[in-house]
Amino acid sequence: MATPDTFVELRRKFHRIPEPGFKEFKTQAMILEYLATLPEDRVQIRTWQTGILALVPGTAPRRRIAWRTDMDGLPIPEETALPFRSEHEGFMHACGHDLHMAIALGILTHFVHHPIQDDLLFIFQPAEEGPGGAEPMMQSEEFKAWKPDLIFALHIAPEYPVGTIATRPGILFANTSELFIELEGTAGHAARPHLANDMVVAASQLVLQLQTIVSRNIDPLDAAVITIGELHAGTRQNIIAEHAKLDGTIRTLSMESMDKIKKRILQLVQGIEAGFDCKASVDWGCMYCEVYNHPEITRRFMDWAADVPGISLVECREAMTGEDFGYFLKDIPGFMFWLGVATPYGLHHPKINPDERAIGIAIDLMIRWFSRLADQPAEA
Repeated sequence: MATPDTFVELRRKFHRIPEPGFKEFKTQAMILEYLATLPEDRVQIRTWQTGILALVPGTAPRRRIAWRTDMDGLPIPEETALPFRSEHEGFMHACGHDLHMAIALGILTHFVHHPIQDDLLFIFQPAEEGPGGAEPMMQSEEFKAWKPDLIFALHIAPEYPVGTIATRPGILFANTSELFIELEGTAGHAARPHLANDMVVAASQLVLQLQTIVSRNIDPLDAAVITIGELHAGTRQNIIAEHAKLDGTIRTLSMESMDKIKKRILQLVQGIEAGFDCKASVDWGCMYCEVYNHPEITRRFMDWAADVPGISLVECREAMTGEDFGYFLKDIPGFMFWLGVATPYGLHHPKINPDERAIGIAIDLMIRWFSRLADQPAEA
């Protein structure tokens, strides 16, 4: 019989095997192995690439309600001393997806043994960290065959105490886009700069110019972020660099600002080409749309959760984080919320160690919520 400790242990097993997007082979196998222990007539399973769709049939279905979890890890070398730390060198579950999966299996297990009227669909989605699994998964025949009417998800929040959940109607997470810029000039000897074309100088100028977009081109009341997180140029201290590569990210709370920023980046890059007599290319990489919580459903959940014993509800502000769960919400009503895990290290930090008590709290909360939905009219 499954207990809260069952899902803590599952979380630790997941934590040992973080895998990159669309390569979650061990993770998928572990989930399928667990699902195989449940009554076969109570769970229907379909796979899509490294993802899984698990349907728990309702007793008299009026609609299909979905719970989504992500699966992939991050290319971050783990720096915890946990006895169950990552066994995959250079990779870590530093964004809580190990907890997310354990919580999903806990909710699923309960309703396998205690069905409600409505169908429940559990979506184990790969590649949330990149290149993005939500949008292609939604386009798959497997998903379309079981498309839900409502959808929900959570994300761990290091800054909130255990027992706290936080969300808001409307925008919760920002629109995001990757940014990759490459500059090509002419290499040369450091002592003869007039015979070369220095891409370190060009890249440095571009980084500074990019910082003016948010401060001078975007409405101050419409939040936006441009961050260049990586800059690679040159091979040796006495060689003028012929190549520079800038990798970054763009975050906005409106698509209008995203479009304006991209247009302005292209203009600045064209200016760098002209000013430094070089060649440049821009690649936007992967883009995620905003996570927009359905206002009415979210408010109803918040009003209800505020009275759940042991839960402290916070109506939070928007965050500039990105999440491809936004693609589900673009097409299906629902919401996402933050789950407090009380750790001093933030998301994507090599020492993050979420408080595992949050697993049982989230499982219990969602069991109560789905059971409440079963008592309401289908249109609710």
